[in-house]
Amino acid sequence: MTDASLPAVPSLARRFGALLLDWMLCVLAAGIFADPMRDGWAAPVVLIAVYTVFVGFFGQTPGMRLAKITCLDVDKGQPVGPLKAALRGTLLALVIPALIMDSERRGLHDRVAGTLIRPAA
Repeated sequence: MTDASLPAVPSLARRFGALLLDWMLCVLAAGIFADPMRDGWAAPVVLIAVYTVFVGFFGQTPGMRLAKITCLDVDKGQPVGPLKAALRGTLLALVIPALIMDSERRGLHDRVAGTLIRPAA
């Protein structure tokens, strides 16, 4: 692939901003049924659930929508479905896979789940 044929890739700051907003919303939602400051599992569980539903069916979490980015299947350009989205969310919750990026700025979690982050249309 030449540089001209590569899809535009949102900046890391934009991606991090979307994740930060999603994380804050997940901590607030986890507060409904647990104490996120004491129960470290609560917010990651909510994050995985949010990714499963929103990325799986709509291609965007609330944070991604505000940051105007989308997460789609790398081959089909459509939402990935709940199983791949749950896998991506689980790996993202582990943090380390998101820090391992390739030359296309796709994290290990994106590679494993077969996803690509793009600017929203």
